[in-house]
Amino acid sequence: MIVHSQNPPNDRDERPIMQKAVTAGIRACTSAPTLALALALALSACGKEQPAAPPAPTVGVVTLTKESAELTNELPGRIAALETADVRPQITGVIRRRLFTEGSNVQAGQLLYEIEDSPYRAALAQAKGSLAVANATINSTALQAKRYKDLIAINAVSRQQYDDAAAAAQQARANVAAQQGAVQAAQVNQNFTRIRAPISGRIGRSLFTPGALVSAAQADALAVISRTDTVYVDVTQSAAQIVDLKQAMASGGVSEAEGARIQLILPNGSIYPIEGRLQFADVTVDPSSGSVILRATFPNPNGLLLPGMYVRARLVEGLRQNVVLAPQQGVTRDPRGRATAMVVGKDNKVEVRQIEVDRMVGDKWIVTKGLNIGDRLIVEGLVNLRPGTVVKPGMPQQVTVAAGTPANGGAQ
Repeated sequence: MIVHSQNPPNDRDERPIMQKAVTAGIRACTSAPTLALALALALSACGKEQPAAPPAPTVGVVTLTKESAELTNELPGRIAALETADVRPQITGVIRRRLFTEGSNVQAGQLLYEIEDSPYRAALAQAKGSLAVANATINSTALQAKRYKDLIAINAVSRQQYDDAAAAAQQARANVAAQQGAVQAAQVNQNFTRIRAPISGRIGRSLFTPGALVSAAQADALAVISRTDTVYVDVTQSAAQIVDLKQAMASGGVSEAEGARIQLILPNGSIYPIEGRLQFADVTVDPSSGSVILRATFPNPNGLLLPGMYVRARLVEGLRQNVVLAPQQGVTRDPRGRATAMVVGKDNKVEVRQIEVDRMVGDKWIVTKGLNIGDRLIVEGLVNLRPGTVVKPGMPQQVTVAAGTPANGGAQ
């Protein structure tokens, strides 16, 4: 009987099997906690609710309606006195007295200055004396001419003697007329020693004092009187603006304003309380500036408006009917400078419109294109709004809404 002996197990054959078993055990040990942790996280996530969507932002809107707009224009201008007169001497002499208070109101004919009149009184007396001599001469020559006329009829005197007597009488009469003129001239010069106000108004400072020598040929006036109870305001407007306004009126888009009312904006920014009236527009255009002079009158009972003062005149040019007026808070500019506006559209979603504006009327823009009657213009809450955002329209807090105009215009 043959017995086959079995070979002892080979260590090399058993080692890979043992390694595989150990590796599998390690993997099982390490994957079990990981799987448990993932399962726990999933269960905890299933137990929490999803966060709610943020509420729609509230915006202030104004529903656009048909409105009428007064077209106004602010123009630069200066104030001028209604009447101005220089107080000037008409003779040469020394000022003796000044008889007015500087800055006061004076009346036409009021005595303002007195000039030393002794030379003119002497000249008047001399002229009167010469007139008396001329009158005496005319009497004697007239009598002689009359006698010679009677004598020539009987040939008692020659014709030449009569002609000489008649000529002497005529010359004496002419001399009397000349002396009368000299007396009048001397009287006028003496009257000129008393300088009177040529017009009523407010007189300024006196440039000459008593004791100063003045003459009719001097360059400077003694003082200036200005009538300022009513004043002129001369403003300039470009010819292009005038043409645009006339064309708009011709097309019917603008109706003429009644009375051509004008307001004044004083140098400190305040509004003059009394309105003025436009008097006329110049008939020519200044070739250097391309502008036209407009003149208005303003009552000035308190003397607040002074000649030479720089002001701005707000002129009501016309009335535009049935226009869209958008509050300036609802009009913005894009990076390219174009005017844009945001409106609440269908389903309360934000829409962006490209618009065209004409001019400001108060705190609103006249919109000529891009917005329509009934549009709900967003005027508040514009920050971070994007097209398509769902919003909640409401009453604006800072923008005044006209009575009877709904703020949100209802859902669309």
